[in-house]
Amino acid sequence: MHTATVRNLLVRGMIAGLLAGLIAFALAYVIGEPAVEDSIALEQTQSAPAGHGEHGAAAAPAEEEEELVSRPVQSTFGLATGTLVYGVALGGIASLVFSFAFGRIGRFSPQATAALTAAGVFTTVYLVPFLKYPATPPAVGNPDTIGKRTTLFFLMILLSVLLGLGAVIIGRRLAPRLGNWNATVVAGAGFAVAVTLAFVFLPDNGDAVKETFPAALLWEFRMASLAIQAALWASFGLVFGALATRVLAARPGVRDEATAGERVSSAPAV
Repeated sequence: MHTATVRNLLVRGMIAGLLAGLIAFALAYVIGEPAVEDSIALEQTQSAPAGHGEHGAAAAPAEEEEELVSRPVQSTFGLATGTLVYGVALGGIASLVFSFAFGRIGRFSPQATAALTAAGVFTTVYLVPFLKYPATPPAVGNPDTIGKRTTLFFLMILLSVLLGLGAVIIGRRLAPRLGNWNATVVAGAGFAVAVTLAFVFLPDNGDAVKETFPAALLWEFRMASLAIQAALWASFGLVFGALATRVLAARPGVRDEATAGERVSSAPAV
């Protein structure tokens, strides 16, 4: 694929990521922020002093540390900024993955390749790490282990991405002998087995959530987090698929290129 085409796809990927980020922000504000607010309120209630004054009145609470950024700003402008930057950055990365995958993983249209790319990135970058180390609300974990928990989470992302790439390579190697469908099934099963082994041998985050934290609120927060990510990547796949189709349609011979990529991927390995 020509450099100019890759550059155009990169720009379209960032635009699609921006639009997907807007959708994710709206969803996060509607279904994610209530759970965050409830978690913070619960933490403040549990940490409030319980002493009583001389005449039975509640003692004056200790002076709270002044927040650098207020909650209203965090839940609006801060949330929007973080979500949009996240969408643009990962949208650009996903567009580069699309540029490499188009015509090499099968005879798929740009829309189908975009959908597969979005599904692959969502699965390896978010879903698999989420299943091992699910999201937790703020102020509910042990602050002394936050460094360890962050390291384990990013290690799980790295392992998931590498295992996903390995599954794609194995599937392409097996396709000439087993056929595309059987090769995909074998590669997918191998990926699932490898991820399961990673789940078994990597340590758990046993202190990621306090035992007193309500299970229902934790479930609500995690399901909201999963829904936000799913909406972001589904919308990215749809928007980027439409934009990529227009970019590639302007290139003469794009169908020939996809067909050539399919022939290369189906050729027996030397």
